[in-house]
Amino acid sequence: MTTFTAPDGTVLAYRTTGTGDPLVCLPGGPMRASAYLGDLGGLAAHRALVLLDLRGTGASAVPQDAGSYRCDRQVPDVEALRVHLGLERLDLLAHSAAGDLALGYAAAYPDRVSSLTLVAARGRVLGIDFTPEHRREAAALRAGEPWYPAAANALERALAGTASDADWDAVTPLFYGRWDAAARAHSAAEVEQSNDEAGERYAAHGAFDPSAARAAISAMTAPVLLYAGELDGGPRPRVAAEIAALLPVSRLVVQPGGGHFPWLDDPEHFTAAVTAFLADARR
Repeated sequence: MTTFTAPDGTVLAYRTTGTGDPLVCLPGGPMRASAYLGDLGGLAAHRALVLLDLRGTGASAVPQDAGSYRCDRQVPDVEALRVHLGLERLDLLAHSAAGDLALGYAAAYPDRVSSLTLVAARGRVLGIDFTPEHRREAAALRAGEPWYPAAANALERALAGTASDADWDAVTPLFYGRWDAAARAHSAAEVEQSNDEAGERYAAHGAFDPSAARAAISAMTAPVLLYAGELDGGPRPRVAAEIAALLPVSRLVVQPGGGHFPWLDDPEHFTAAVTAFLADARR
């Protein structure tokens, strides 16, 4: 791991894997260590992935001010990483909840973004979010799975805020396109990789100003890829399309049979789509 210092003095860590031009990768969770991204389905064969551990996760230090876990307050961390890497502009990839951080960065520093790849990403910073009905709709697509009855019942308890640890275990297959050995191993690492306190503060009151962000994003010239899983409940592909519609230069790709971690579900489809987008973005 390599470290650099954020503007508030917090020491942050990242690891680099792969070859080629840098692609800065922001993990979701919210606030899960970047280890879960792996090599993004083989994307590291095409680009040097710079995988940032957000403050308080992985090898990055815990900040003195816990309020700095709020999404908008982590935007300067991304800018500090750009400066540390000596890059004039960033190719930026964000997964899940980190979509808000990446979009917030693009709104604050539009001239520092060469391209933006949003994978199964949230858009709360733009005033777009998924709903319980989206979760139920996606879950219903899995009705033929042997684990579906238990997952559907547990999902209702999760949405009501009464889920037990066993319920969360039952819900987990809904996040993957295939509930196989690789998915099970990936899921099993989540607890130790996540900072729950930081995750609770990530979207705290004041984190998002959709009107301001929409105004800033409307002038962005960098191309954006929205990559969504067909079976994902957060966001559903049509919600990803709503986010794409707010971006001046955007492309939506939906992975057939994909869930919330599409690089695990179909690595070839994921890598082909992202590399093609990044190649086009350089033209």
